[in-house]
Amino acid sequence: MNNISRIDRTSAFDPVAFIGEGWSIVEQDECSLALTEVDLTKVSFETMLKDGEKTVVGEEKLKRLIASGDIRLDAKVFQTLWENQHLIPASWKEPTNGNTTYVFFDGTILRNSYGNRCVLCLDWGVGRWNWHYRWLASRWYAYYPSAVLAS
Repeated sequence: MNNISRIDRTSAFDPVAFIGEGWSIVEQDECSLALTEVDLTKVSFETMLKDGEKTVVGEEKLKRLIASGDIRLDAKVFQTLWENQHLIPASWKEPTNGNTTYVFFDGTILRNSYGNRCVLCLDWGVGRWNWHYRWLASRWYAYYPSAVLAS
């Protein structure tokens, strides 16, 4: 099986077209935006939880991700996988500590019409792939990992 996913960068991710009115992009990982393909076998999941932590606020998690230097996969990678679900590795369906695993794409930070900063994610539930977003002001758990590539 080919684990290389091509990312079409001829058009940018459009949050209004994908989610709806009032959504905008506020920040992106420039290294992720430069990717035209992703080897999904090299993607790792990072929670950024420190020893003894059960949760972390999303904004703190984002700061830790940025400080790690890893490439935070962006919304165009998310969209490519959403539109080509056969490319998503079966291992991404596995629960974390008995909970559904929500794979986040922190390379694109979105803002909704209420001003909340959010990140998109994919999860496997009820026998199919789903997408969601989560506020960065919320608490994040071990089953909310971020998809990253080593820099």
